[in-house]
Amino acid sequence: MTIRQIYNLALKMGIEADLRGKTEVKKYLAHQKENYQKLPPEKKKEFDRERLSNPYSDTRILNEPKNPQKSIKRILAGIDIGVSELLLAKELGKIDLIFSHHPHGQALANLDDVMQLQAEVLAQYGVPINVAEGLLKPRISEVARSLSPANHNRVVDAAKLLHLGFICVHTACDNLVANFLDQKIKKSQPEYVGDLLKLLKEIPEYKEAIKIGAGPWLFVGEEGNRCGRIALTEITGGTEGSAKIYEKMAQVGIGTIIGMHMSEEHKNEAEAAHINVVVAGHMSSDSIGVNILLDQLKKQGIEVIPCGGLIRK
Repeated sequence: MTIRQIYNLALKMGIEADLRGKTEVKKYLAHQKENYQKLPPEKKKEFDRERLSNPYSDTRILNEPKNPQKSIKRILAGIDIGVSELLLAKELGKIDLIFSHHPHGQALANLDDVMQLQAEVLAQYGVPINVAEGLLKPRISEVARSLSPANHNRVVDAAKLLHLGFICVHTACDNLVANFLDQKIKKSQPEYVGDLLKLLKEIPEYKEAIKIGAGPWLFVGEEGNRCGRIALTEITGGTEGSAKIYEKMAQVGIGTIIGMHMSEEHKNEAEAAHINVVVAGHMSSDSIGVNILLDQLKKQGIEVIPCGGLIRK
């Protein structure tokens, strides 16, 4: 497979696993095209045309190999990739592609764009879309401002100097773990929060994370509490959403949230709304989604070397 084929596969799998459903993703892309067509010529020059076919602004090819048609045989893959991991790739030798889950470069600069997904997923759970969007917009603006001073291209610049192919797959992989957990929960139908925790701890990546003190744990609530409706609204969608959403979630019957991580402010708001919160774990949850994609690459004869927090069993 070439880097472009890997990228296209990641997008295809991410769309198929999207909690909004493929129809909604297609509607989103169609809306992007309509907006682009309405732009004046000067604005069209500035528009990122990749957004017309890629619904995930944080999933990108960051640096193509010298020969874009080169067959990828060996990947160094991590949840977090920095300059140190790029130098590690050079030390290891014969690495054809660097795979990062968390975004860099343009993908990091535009991370806030993908957060609209959260509002649409919340709508799938019954929160009115106007309410979800209204609460999310200030948070999206806050994230955009917080990203503005970052040195987005630092690691990409290093990859270019080292002549390393570089790709990041963020929301596409987060969709994979969200869909995986959604299917598992629907099949098992855990009644109590303790049952949900037990279910999560049987998953290999979470099992391994427990050994290093980073496994699933109950953030809000008690194991004896009933789950009620379980929502996966904090597994995908770029980064943490609005802390004010939990009251609205409780009003539409959501009793338990599964997230990768949660700030103290969000925890307090969820507690006030009497919603149970299970924090499944950040690196471990990310690893599940990344592994689903990497397993497909392995079937194509590609060797994967894990690093940077990736739990690969």
